[in-house]
Amino acid sequence: MSQFEYPRPQLVRDNWISLNGKWRFCFDDEMRFKLPGEVPEWTHEIEVPFAPETKMSGIGDTGFHRVCWYEREFTVLPNEGRTILHFGAVDYSARVWVNGYLVAEHEGGHTPFSADITSAMKADGKQVVTVYVEDDPADLAKPRGKQDWLLEPHSIWYPRTTGIWQTVWVEQVEKTFIQKLKWTPIFETFEIGCEVFAGGEIRDDMFIEVKIWHGEHLLADDHYKLLAGEANRKIALSDPGIDDSRNELLWSPERPTLLDAEVTLRCGDRVVDRIKSYTALRSFAINRDRLMLNGRPYQLRLVLDQGYWPESFLTGPSDDHLKRDVELAKLMGFNGVRKHQKIEDPRYLYWADKLGLLVWEEMPSAYRFSPKAITRMVREWTEAIDRDYSHPCIIVWVAFNESWGVPNLTLTQAHRNAVEALYHLTRTLDATRPVIGNDGWEASATDILGIHDYDCDPEKVKARYEVSDPVRTLFDQRRPGGRILTLDGFPHRGQPIVLTEFGGIAYDTTGTPEEGTWGYSRSTTADGFHNLYRGLLKVVNETFMFSGFCYTQFADTFQEANGLLNADRTPKLPFEMISAATRNAQVKPVKAEDENGADPA
Repeated sequence: MSQFEYPRPQLVRDNWISLNGKWRFCFDDEMRFKLPGEVPEWTHEIEVPFAPETKMSGIGDTGFHRVCWYEREFTVLPNEGRTILHFGAVDYSARVWVNGYLVAEHEGGHTPFSADITSAMKADGKQVVTVYVEDDPADLAKPRGKQDWLLEPHSIWYPRTTGIWQTVWVEQVEKTFIQKLKWTPIFETFEIGCEVFAGGEIRDDMFIEVKIWHGEHLLADDHYKLLAGEANRKIALSDPGIDDSRNELLWSPERPTLLDAEVTLRCGDRVVDRIKSYTALRSFAINRDRLMLNGRPYQLRLVLDQGYWPESFLTGPSDDHLKRDVELAKLMGFNGVRKHQKIEDPRYLYWADKLGLLVWEEMPSAYRFSPKAITRMVREWTEAIDRDYSHPCIIVWVAFNESWGVPNLTLTQAHRNAVEALYHLTRTLDATRPVIGNDGWEASATDILGIHDYDCDPEKVKARYEVSDPVRTLFDQRRPGGRILTLDGFPHRGQPIVLTEFGGIAYDTTGTPEEGTWGYSRSTTADGFHNLYRGLLKVVNETFMFSGFCYTQFADTFQEANGLLNADRTPKLPFEMISAATRNAQVKPVKAEDENGADPA
């Protein structure tokens, strides 16, 4: 498998070129240059898509740099159609020139953008792309997630990511092309919603063909006329009725059935564009205090995943690394992840779709409240939801975490308004998934009540949550994390309760913990670590109040040594022991290959 695969897995074309690789690069600390021709010297060579702070970029400079520049040549001949330049993500704001012509500007460090570069291209095919990036390391009013504003990482914050950190690529299309595709599973009626949006020159005699397969079996072959550049239809599948047959078509972590799709844009009898895609039939909903997957109660076993690698930070070192992280979460007994303060690479979401792993997607926080900060969050969150809407693995959207960026929720109405506004905006953009307004505590508008509690004494955790009257004792009297769980005017209305952060046990398998590493509690031996993890997981699995849990965390991340895996993804205990404790099951005999990280048979 190549290091990087097609970067947009739900809208795939054959005709594309990756621009990952060697680029010219320089820092512009004095912010002297405004145009490509003003850059006097390219002082570095960088390996895109790795940020200059990372070792894999070839630079590894973690200092403060507000502005940097990129440039490289590529060869693409103009044709009769359009040439589109894509950026997966550039942190934080970018301006892009092709052959000296400004073709794109974008703000937002976690979401993609594109430019039609057709009119800027040279006829001989030799093109030059230049990128200006501004990313103020001290700006707390921009969505930055876990990126530290101090020079050295501290507490729960990590090194910064500047500039290009996801794939850059070029594709050529005809003058009219499929610009966007949205899939909406409708479980209740066994239908798939299909929305196709065309770009470029729209004609009256254009129509869309949609084919959907389950394996080799053709489920649908439909034709729709393109009206005002759009086609929006519900595709009815044959409902087999009985559960055994229905389950053959339904997507779940235990049976991740994907439906392959092909969408063709025609103008009369001529094929104008054809893309490959996939979707799935599944639902995730709420019934009183329970979470429901495909109409049945489903207990969530999530692990908090920061999505960092020591040598490449936010960027997966390769597609195989992204796939392996999905496999490792499942191998440890989890059925989902809470991607924490990161909009994950679409290739990770593809593997979660394909291999069967639920994903909570969470908006990276800003840390200063202001109209500018909220405006930025709304714009970027809207782009993230639009990008990831069709992934069946995503089941919950999380707008805020632990009141970050809205620190005065108990006192300031504007802060409350921000949480409620993003909750309702998210529900408006996607009515099919539950939304958490503010995860952890101080909840107002929310579909799920998330609680963060890092007490690592299993008996105390049991006593806190195995109560006969949770409304009075938990919501009115006890305060996990020292915070009230619900704001005045927003009492618990019977929503599902999920323990969305707990654990955080630090255990260093080397026996000599690196100075500065920490966890919410610490164990010094493998037996102690296993017993504490098993005790906590037994309590949260058996507490009827909880509709699920999310353990902190997947892997050690810089100074946080509280992962179930080391930073290099090697396990701190045999996988079979971790999985059994996660699922509150009996430990089976451990095979030698399991201890080395192989999948158990």
